[in-house]
Amino acid sequence: MEDVLLWVLAGLLLLFCSLDVWYYLRMVVLLIRAWWLSPVFDVTGEQTLGGRVVLHDIDLCHMNNGRYLRECDFARISLYARNGVLKTMRALGSSAVVAATTIRYRRPLCVGEAFELRTRIITWDEKAFYLEQRFVSCKDGMVAAIMFCKQSVLRSSPAKILQHLCQRKVEVPEFPEELQHWINFMSASSQALKAESGSEEKKCE
Repeated sequence: MEDVLLWVLAGLLLLFCSLDVWYYLRMVVLLIRAWWLSPVFDVTGEQTLGGRVVLHDIDLCHMNNGRYLRECDFARISLYARNGVLKTMRALGSSAVVAATTIRYRRPLCVGEAFELRTRIITWDEKAFYLEQRFVSCKDGMVAAIMFCKQSVLRSSPAKILQHLCQRKVEVPEFPEELQHWINFMSASSQALKAESGSEEKKCE
C-alpha cells in the first residue's frame, strides 16, 4: 500500500513539474461555471468576471504584468462559452488563436484587491475577432488596465461563425478610432518585417 502511495505521489509530482496543472484545472472549472451562468445573447455584449489579486499573482506587492494576460485568456474563453461562439466553432471545425495583443497598465492592482474583468467583442474582419478587456478596480471603479486582442479564426471566418450562430447575416460594427490606429500599426509592422525578411534572403543568396 505504501509503495502504491509513493508511486501516486511521484506521478503527481511529475505531472505538476511537467504541466501547468492549475491552468487546466481552472479552465475546466471556468467552462463548467460558464454553462451555469446566464447566456450572453448579444455577440457584442459585455461579460464581467470577478477576481482578486492573490499571493501567486504578485510581483513584489502588485499583480505581475504577465498575470493580466493570463486572466484575459480565461475571460475570453468564458465569453465564447456564454455567447455560443465556442460551441459554433466546434461545430464548424474551426478554432481561434491570439494573433496580437496590446495592454496599457494605468495603475497597479495590489495584493488582496478585488477587480472586475470586463470583456467584449468590439468588431471583426474577414479573418479575426477584435476584443477589448478592462480590469476595473472594485475599490474605486478605476480602469487599472485595458487590453486590445486580435484573435484570428482558423479554418473559418468570424462572419461564417456568427451567421451560423445567429442564423442570419450579422452586420459588422464600426471600428473605433483607437482600434483602427492599432490595426494600422500592426499592418505597418507586418510590411516592415516582410521587407526586412526579403532583404535578409537576398543577402543569403
